[in-house]
Amino acid sequence: MNVVQRISLAHGEGGELTHRLIRDVFIKAFGSNESKQLDAAFFNSPTKKMAVSTDSYVVKPIFFPGGNIGKLAISGTVNDLSVCGALPLIITVGFIIEEGFPLGDLKEVVQSMATEAETAGVKIIAGDTKVVEKGNADGLFINTTGIGLVRDEWRLNPDTVQEGDSVIVSGTIGDHGISILAARKELGLITEVASDCASLNRLIQELLHELDGIRLMRDPTRGGLATTLFELCEDFHFTVELEETSIPVRRDVHGACDILGFDPLYLANEGKVVMIVNAAQQQKALEILKRHPFGKDAEVIGSITSCKNPSGKLLLRTPIGTTRRLHRLSGLLLPRIC
Repeated sequence: MNVVQRISLAHGEGGELTHRLIRDVFIKAFGSNESKQLDAAFFNSPTKKMAVSTDSYVVKPIFFPGGNIGKLAISGTVNDLSVCGALPLIITVGFIIEEGFPLGDLKEVVQSMATEAETAGVKIIAGDTKVVEKGNADGLFINTTGIGLVRDEWRLNPDTVQEGDSVIVSGTIGDHGISILAARKELGLITEVASDCASLNRLIQELLHELDGIRLMRDPTRGGLATTLFELCEDFHFTVELEETSIPVRRDVHGACDILGFDPLYLANEGKVVMIVNAAQQQKALEILKRHPFGKDAEVIGSITSCKNPSGKLLLRTPIGTTRRLHRLSGLLLPRIC
């Protein structure tokens, strides 16, 4: 008997099922590109190299501590362009609105988008609106496309990653995931953790302006820090060893994870960047990060231990001195987190 395969919520979680869906459905139909697992694709205009990124936001709940779906849509698009070494310039937005959605809530979301765009220095230049019958959109969904300019002096090159390079994260991990879970009020979790939702382009531009040893950057959103680094290891064939005691995690995020059985390494972040940097420049990178409010908790969390492997590996050195291998997020952790 033929079993009909169907999409599950886990296919949208950013882990192993998402990877298979992209590989077996979308890449099979549309083909791959040079960007691999980067967050934007590149194309050439007549005079400049440009980057483009598109994303859809379906976070539940729409309003959460530290932001809302509108702020998230703008900052997420800005960050996807920025971590690829692009200067974000323009964004288009599309709204799918459920019949009955409060107009006041829509105005608040749209105003937050305008405010975040102004903060990030980008322009919202075009958009589209669709309204669907009640029960068909869960309130509000937002799609964005962002375009940025790739500056020659900012170009990142994964092929330059070398053994001994440092892995740095710009701050505490898991804040967004725990904030969203608490805002749902489904498990009785009470916490003051707010989402780290923020546009990081100013911070990233300072890093790229002052350092020439940044090899690669990503923002560890769906699937968290572990999934993001695993994908880089797999795509670019190097091995990363993380020091668990060096990874910054808020005490209340640790506490929530202990209660709920979650691993903060796999929780979503919406205002952090993880980067691979020439070891000789790690101290300067930390100095730049720590002078910025979005980078004050930055830490060196690991290093590249080998390069040019047929298949890369992500390893975690535990406080007791053992080492375990990390993989993509498997299954469903937190659905609808972005």
